[in-house]
Amino acid sequence: MEQKLWVEVIVWLKEICLDLEISIGDYVLTGGELASMVITDSVTRLIDGVITDTSLEDESFNNNLLDYPVYTKPRDFRGMKVPDVLLSGDHKKIDEYRKKEQIRLTKEKRKDLLS
Repeated sequence: MEQKLWVEVIVWLKEICLDLEISIGDYVLTGGELASMVITDSVTRLIDGVITDTSLEDESFNNNLLDYPVYTKPRDFRGMKVPDVLLSGDHKKIDEYRKKEQIRLTKEKRKDLLS
């Protein structure tokens, strides 16, 4: 009975106190702290000077595509190798490769973004 009362209080508080409800996804967290940090991070990064303009232009969701894979050292880790094109120094080919990967990954994981 006590749990039902608590739920009713939460519903009542939401109805009278909330101006806006924001969802950060369909999952359960241990508390509101993590959700607050996600919102803070996503808003803060849009303030001038926090992130460079080119970084904002090139990031995922700017063009409704997921981000391309990012690699680091070593070049070969347990048989997983950095694609040669990324080591070539040819910026045009690297951009083309990244665009293809963005499209491939979006089709594979989030087809809804392409419609």
